[in-house]
Amino acid sequence: MQFKDYYEILGLSRQATAGDIKKAYRKLAHQYHPDISKDPKGEEKFKEVNEAYRTLKDPELRKAYDELGRHQPGEEVRPPPEWGSHFSQAPGGGFDPDDFARAGGFEGINLSDLFEELSRSRGSRGPGGAYQAQPLKGQDYEVAATLTLEEAAHGTTLDLEFQVQGRDAAGRPVHRPHHFKARIPKGVVDGQKMRLRGKGGKGLHGGADGDLYLTIRLLPHPFLRPLGHDLHFDVPLTPAEAILGATIQLPTLEGVISLTVPPLSPSGKKMRLPRKGLPKPKEGAGDLIVHLVMAIPDDISEAERHLYEQLKGLSGFNPREQLEAFLHPKRDS
Repeated sequence: MQFKDYYEILGLSRQATAGDIKKAYRKLAHQYHPDISKDPKGEEKFKEVNEAYRTLKDPELRKAYDELGRHQPGEEVRPPPEWGSHFSQAPGGGFDPDDFARAGGFEGINLSDLFEELSRSRGSRGPGGAYQAQPLKGQDYEVAATLTLEEAAHGTTLDLEFQVQGRDAAGRPVHRPHHFKARIPKGVVDGQKMRLRGKGGKGLHGGADGDLYLTIRLLPHPFLRPLGHDLHFDVPLTPAEAILGATIQLPTLEGVISLTVPPLSPSGKKMRLPRKGLPKPKEGAGDLIVHLVMAIPDDISEAERHLYEQLKGLSGFNPREQLEAFLHPKRDS
């Protein structure tokens, strides 16, 4: 079970009063509310704030949380012996940690689900006082899925494996491989998250299995830069090609195409090729956006230098005309 520092999430110390907890929750819930926040991770932070508040606002849940001790966020923890026993001793209490451990233990569940179980367990004793275990959803996992641009464009099936941290019967930390295959549809973009239901940790007491969240990461391409469904490509031109125009060949995800660069194309000019980018999930595709970039050689021959000197003498073009006018304004006589 991975630890979450609920006090840190709310920006509080462990000595915070009930009033401090309520005040911090109201402030952060308003700050990260999906209808207000511009933070890309606002919705995720909003959920974390609500999860922390649900536990810390309840005195008994907060006591049980404090009994877990101090740990680093994400660290695997196992409740100490007799943890949560005050729940079973309280009037109507129904949580017995020993029974819970025998029924499946604390491995593979979410901290938030465990405290929901604690909350529900008050009044969950069956005939004869036996503990009636409540269904618990398995732990959600998150892993990066690395794709090439071509795989993102056409879709692929990934064979992935990662290590899941848990505990053995003696409570010692162990790592177990978690293996799965995932079908990636065409049209995914860098940073996109995919939810695979039921591919996470095993549920307890008949609870649903957790989910697996894939974060798409696109490998660098030698020339193409993805931005959403659009692709960007820097194309170097010689001065002669930029002035006289040129026809050049470009790679795309569907093969090689020819691009006609018109005469007198300035460096930095953008040329948009519709529907030559990454396909979109349902229909259509992004664009290929070509950026024209002036390139000059590292060295030139004497003959080339002579021709450039002749061109310099013939040309009346002054690219710094406005700059010079600003630096040396004309005086009114």
